[in-house]
Amino acid sequence: MTVAARPRQSIRFHSRSFHAMTLAPETPLSDWLAELDGWLERSPDFFIGRPIALDISACEATMAETIQLTKDLRERKIEVLGLEGADRAWRDAELPPLLNSGGRNDNAQDSVMAALDVDQPAPQAPPPRPHSLLVDSPVRSGQYIEHLAGDVIVVGSVASGAEIVAGGSIHIYGALRGRAIAGADDPRARIFCRKLEAELLAIDGLYMTADDMEPHLRGRSVQVWLDGETVMVTAQD
Repeated sequence: MTVAARPRQSIRFHSRSFHAMTLAPETPLSDWLAELDGWLERSPDFFIGRPIALDISACEATMAETIQLTKDLRERKIEVLGLEGADRAWRDAELPPLLNSGGRNDNAQDSVMAALDVDQPAPQAPPPRPHSLLVDSPVRSGQYIEHLAGDVIVVGSVASGAEIVAGGSIHIYGALRGRAIAGADDPRARIFCRKLEAELLAIDGLYMTADDMEPHLRGRSVQVWLDGETVMVTAQD
């Protein structure tokens, strides 16, 4: 009797890129956590379901401090999926996976390759020129729009609970009631909207919540930009 062999299913591996938000704590960590708690009081659901990377390069935390910090964040329902700025010797510790970029020993491999006169990888081609994303309808509550290659233009309003993330500037030809996060790839970016009723404005990681906005600017046409480390908002009407 002949028995047909069943074809073996192959294992497929796919390479994908995901955009993650990065938290960069500063010392003293207790003060940074207290500031984070204040943020969470105003926006308790902001980090829920978001991929988070933790960059400890600025605070130079020890391994024990980093382990405790990830536990503190988990208690606040912030799950860290990757760690930047950590020593490669920490790979066996009870920590999230160590990311390649920003590590303390990231230059070690390059130094060894140079010492052994090993050919370095050829430089990559420059990235394509940024382009804009046009959203020609209102953005409803709960919608999340991300475009890291350039500006985002919304022909309509952005409802409360919606979020726009752009590598460049954000232009909203209507009311902004949700969250606008610009400048993910350009600190010179700006936010423009016809009617300011936003929950959050952010550029290059610096943010302003509704409680921080001047009352006389609510309901007006505004532009938002960075002046050093300060988020500036001015009326356009």
